[in-house]
Amino acid sequence: MLYRAMGKTGVQVSNLGFGCMRLPVIDGQPDQIDEAKATEMIHYAIDQGVNYIDTAYPYHGKGFGEPGMSEVFVGKVLQGGYRQKVHLATKLPCWMVGSRSDMDRLLNEQLQRLQTDRIDFYLLHSLQQDTWAKVTKLDVFSFLDQAIADGRIGYAGFSFHDEYPLFPEIIDAYPWSFCQIQYNYMDVTYQAGLKGLEYAAQKGMGVVIMEPLRGGRLATRIPADIQQLWDRAEVKRTPAGWALQYVWNHPAVSTVLSGMNEMAQVVENIQAAEQGYANAMTAKEKDLIAQVKKIYESRTKVDCTNCRYCMPCPLGVDIPGSFIQLNNASMYDDIKGARWTYQTFLSPAERASGCTECGRYEEICPQQLPIRERLKEVVRELES
Repeated sequence: MLYRAMGKTGVQVSNLGFGCMRLPVIDGQPDQIDEAKATEMIHYAIDQGVNYIDTAYPYHGKGFGEPGMSEVFVGKVLQGGYRQKVHLATKLPCWMVGSRSDMDRLLNEQLQRLQTDRIDFYLLHSLQQDTWAKVTKLDVFSFLDQAIADGRIGYAGFSFHDEYPLFPEIIDAYPWSFCQIQYNYMDVTYQAGLKGLEYAAQKGMGVVIMEPLRGGRLATRIPADIQQLWDRAEVKRTPAGWALQYVWNHPAVSTVLSGMNEMAQVVENIQAAEQGYANAMTAKEKDLIAQVKKIYESRTKVDCTNCRYCMPCPLGVDIPGSFIQLNNASMYDDIKGARWTYQTFLSPAERASGCTECGRYEEICPQQLPIRERLKEVVRELES
């Protein structure tokens, strides 16, 4: 296993981290973790050198806003000496915070759920414009300072789920130790993106990467024309291996989270991690990935660039967010995953069915998209 420094903390973390959001479950029930299989997977990963374990309050719950079973399970699986072998990360559910005292209450509850007296890397979960405004108003910085001072957490960070302009504002507001962002070869400009990755690195922060495989979409159901490209490469890697290596190639990346749900995935990703060096990809390999990306992009249904000229919609519909998920369904042949993401992360008011066909933004759309017709398609594909 290879290790990298978590930014200015100097803590050495494995370049592959174990994300505990997609553990194997029983009968398709997200809150029913298959503990026997998941325990075998996590223990194997730790025994092979993985030392960064990431979970969160809502993971493996019945709904995103409810407490899940991931923290409880992780607390169990790290007993018997495994807790001492890893750096444990979890997150404050900011959407559940209504007061300064809520922060302490939730952290203390998480410590109990995880059966530990210290969370090594603690994140503010899923920061967006509204949650960021709320937690800063509720004095989250004094909470983090106190939690670090009394030893309940080691280092403070945040995970980010908004557009780039908010990212440097958050970074500059507090002496964070690390952040967690989405990054893969398809999402170079999505949310924080490459620009955010490099900005965080300039500040000396560790950078944890989530969704390096885009929820598994870059590793499964590979189109034949893309598989042919991978097969022609001089260096042989699996599609997952190519996607992971693309992220590891950036020297500012501290660790890459993979939400593994089968032992075969654990074995495959650990093997890939053993070759996950920074600055190791050749120009020819980078060009190969660019060709793969171009093929995926050619499968989009809506040529939306997320310029957001159509926002804000007067009725609250998230027009570009709706188009992103419609494209995901088409690009990666994953209607089920796109529906889940769409219905989980877009509130009913933000969904395409709220459109009244006013047409006010079609004239100013740089791509001249038939927005109203495409939103009807979103309703048919993702809301039915």
